[in-house]
Amino acid sequence: QVQLVESGGGLVQAGGSLRLSCVSSERTISRRALGWFRQAPGKEREYVALITRGGSNTLYTDSVKGRFTISRDNDKKTVYLQMNSLKPEDTAIYYCAAKSTILTAPFYTTPDEYDTWGQGTQVTVSS
Repeated sequence: QVQLVESGGGLVQAGGSLRLSCVSSERTISRRALGWFRQAPGKEREYVALITRGGSNTLYTDSVKGRFTISRDNDKKTVYLQMNSLKPEDTAIYYCAAKSTILTAPFYTTPDEYDTWGQGTQVTVSS
């Protein structure tokens, strides 16, 4: 059974930075589209940042554009989320997700499209 393991969450002051990592246990992630989602208390899970299987394209939700960067390292079987200029409204549990696909270009924006999830890591931004 494939596992995704997130790390890097924590408590940070507004304006600070965190870098989340998500490592896959499978032999390769090269055939996976990857994404970071988050879920705040009382809210639905939403996508934060996505990266295509090919790795050449990224997509961000409007509220994090210019502050967050998603990247992938297929050799290390890892996807990253660099989060800068953090705001209290970024507080949530952050999940990485993977979707098997033969298509290199599309983005998958809804949680139901993903077949593998990590356990989540808490990010708390204090004001």
